[in-house]
Amino acid sequence: MAATLLRRALHLRRVLPSPSTAPSPALSSAHRLLSAFTATTASQQNAATPIDLSSDESRRRLVNRLVYRSKQRGFLELDLVLGSWVEQHVHAMEEANIRALLQVLDLENPDLWKWLTGQEQPPEDLNSNPVFGAIKSKITENLNKHASPETRSTPGQPWVRGWDDIKRGKDGPKYGNQ
Repeated sequence: MAATLLRRALHLRRVLPSPSTAPSPALSSAHRLLSAFTATTASQQNAATPIDLSSDESRRRLVNRLVYRSKQRGFLELDLVLGSWVEQHVHAMEEANIRALLQVLDLENPDLWKWLTGQEQPPEDLNSNPVFGAIKSKITENLNKHASPETRSTPGQPWVRGWDDIKRGKDGPKYGNQ
């Protein structure tokens, strides 16, 4: 979420005229506010998230927060996949794996979905993330078990096709929109 806010703030900075060309005091104060927000958000994003596992109560709060973040992403497929995986595995995680999970949860939804489903290659640092690898292997296993090969595209290609597939001929999928 912080990454989305940062991206939007940077976009606003590009759209708004610079304070040197804008004589309006309202715009210059908006630029100061935007600069402060951008700097604060970037520092918060880069700061290490404190993970307190010292007591049962702090661990319970952390687990609840991670489960909530994984189930309430606003991207239904990821809500289901991540939410169920995190709910099953977060209770047994050590601090290093929790940090790896936080790195996965900080990723943007469309990119994460494409990387998890094999539509695109993930960045190298993400490939070495043990939590990402475990989630990806679970998704790959489920796709191979439940989706027929006729409805899936080749690895490395998007597998959601358009509404006009029927116009393309007989080489389209027989069932589903995958």
